[in-house]
Amino acid sequence: MTQILLGAISLGILWSIMTIGVYITYRILDIADLSVEGTLPLGAAVACSMIVKGANPYLASFCALLVGCLAGLCTGVLHTKLKIPALLSGILTMIALYSINLRIMGAPNLSILRMNTVFRPLTRAGMTGSVAIIVVGGICALVVITLLYWFFGTELGSAIRATGNNQKMVRAQGINTDTMKILGLVISNGLVGLSGAMIAQSQNFADVQMGTGSIVIGLASLIIGEVLVGGKGFYRRLVALILGAVVYRLIIALVLELGMNPNDLKLFTAITVALALWLPQGKELLRTFKKSLAKEGK
Repeated sequence: MTQILLGAISLGILWSIMTIGVYITYRILDIADLSVEGTLPLGAAVACSMIVKGANPYLASFCALLVGCLAGLCTGVLHTKLKIPALLSGILTMIALYSINLRIMGAPNLSILRMNTVFRPLTRAGMTGSVAIIVVGGICALVVITLLYWFFGTELGSAIRATGNNQKMVRAQGINTDTMKILGLVISNGLVGLSGAMIAQSQNFADVQMGTGSIVIGLASLIIGEVLVGGKGFYRRLVALILGAVVYRLIIALVLELGMNPNDLKLFTAITVALALWLPQGKELLRTFKKSLAKEGK
């Protein structure tokens, strides 16, 4: 049982980096970016391909981040310059990346078993695989949220946040909202690419289908974190994303341990996200119902 919990926590930490990327587009920019389903395997494909060719795994992970940024740039250009709706722009990028990922790997999947990864130094030092992933992934996640907290407190970062809140007001201040959207998508997809690279190294292979449903997983983790932690502080919200991703993976591990068919996981995740999204409206309905009962009691 302990190994199952450690595995769930380690996987949750790696997926939390992707969740932070989803948060940037979904909460800050108010865009549902489906390109992440192509960017996640893109990061995995680039990292694994470079590792197979003998590249340093840290360099491979950094390159995965960079190509993720390029994918976000493509989505941003499609949306802002070609005036394609954000949802459709993400879908187009996701479809294009499927072929690109196949080209990069040369096959539907690519194994890096027994090859050097970012976790290998710690496992050689005597740590178990799950603990090594928790340590490296945890450090990476904390560095990411610290840098983002600093960046979104700068003038440029504040402009991105303002663009998601009120575009007309931002334009009135002389800020180019198209540039802010593109930059937000670049940062978001860069983090997703990095997450894909680390997930691939943790499981020792990259697969062209590994990004399927990742947007739903990201939303589920995001909402769970917000429900559990709440609060208005930006740094607290970023930390909540890590917690949400870990709790989501623990829930998945628990339901699997209780006997749920793995084929039903996507359905379970979709229902979880739907209920979580409905929760604020549900609370409001309950509050209204209680007020009506109180009036009738008088």
